[in-house]
Amino acid sequence: QVQLVESGGGLVQAGGSLRLSCVASGLTFITYAMGWFRQAPGKEREFVADISWSGSTTYIGESVKGRFTISRDNAKNTVYLQMDSLKPEDTAVYYCAARHSPFGNAAYSTPSSYTYEGQGTQVTVSS
Repeated sequence: QVQLVESGGGLVQAGGSLRLSCVASGLTFITYAMGWFRQAPGKEREFVADISWSGSTTYIGESVKGRFTISRDNAKNTVYLQMDSLKPEDTAVYYCAARHSPFGNAAYSTPSSYTYEGQGTQVTVSS
């Protein structure tokens, strides 16, 4: 079965950095665009970033643009989210997700656009 397993979350001070990883299995990774979402307590799920099947295009959400970068390594079936200049408002559970999109570009996507989702990893930014 398909599994997406996130790692790399934790506690960091404001201004610090974290890199999240998501390893996918059970699917043909190169045919999927990958995305990251986050959800803070009491808030709706928020789009963070998306990357195309090849990694050639990315789409970053407005609230994290200029601070977060998404990348992927198709040889390792892994997608990354590099988070710099973290702020307390970035505190949330971060989820990676996969949507079938061979030869497509990265795009802003809603959670329902993704077929598979991981269990999430907690990121806490202290002030």
